[in-house]
Amino acid sequence: MDFQYGSAEVEYLKSKDKVLAGIIDKVGHIHRETDPDLFSAVVHHIIGQQISTKAQATIWQRMRDRFGDVNAACISRAELTELQALGMTFRKAGYIKDFAEKVERGDFDLQGIARLPDDEAVKMLVSLKGIGVWTAEMILLFCLQRPDIFSFDDLAIQRGLRMVYRHRKIDRKLFEKYRRRYSPYGSVASLYLWAAAGGAVPELSDPALRKGG
Repeated sequence: MDFQYGSAEVEYLKSKDKVLAGIIDKVGHIHRETDPDLFSAVVHHIIGQQISTKAQATIWQRMRDRFGDVNAACISRAELTELQALGMTFRKAGYIKDFAEKVERGDFDLQGIARLPDDEAVKMLVSLKGIGVWTAEMILLFCLQRPDIFSFDDLAIQRGLRMVYRHRKIDRKLFEKYRRRYSPYGSVASLYLWAAAGGAVPELSDPALRKGG
């Protein structure tokens, strides 16, 4: 399933920001796949930290081949060495097994996250080993489809802001200005800034890479 958005979000962002409006018109509708299962989304994101998208996909496919439905019951029963043999580090295997065991024991209310506001949901996810703020925010966006996720810790979003608005640097104060402007549809703005950072608008370049002062 793709991240769901439509004309209401797009027209709101275009009315708030003429520069972003131009990017939206050039790029068109963005299809970004989501994972509606919260347990597998957490596992998938832990696997993907500090490795390429291709490596993440390979390990994830091995996990699905090995366990079928990746759920708390099967992962909590697996040995650490069994998880590590799929291609992840021993540390990540430990994080994933610890998470699965907490869900199985009822020590972590996984389904309760969906009922929490964004900041509390992030806090709860960050309490897990191996989950930082950025990972928690991506889980809220790509699993729970929260509409207003705009992550300061996402380097590609910062790059997109530099490219679209011609900034040499994005500090926290400048970032917050854009967050307020895009709210309550920061997630859709994120999609377009990721697209810009990834080269979807060929005429854009990154001012941070400009030589000289």
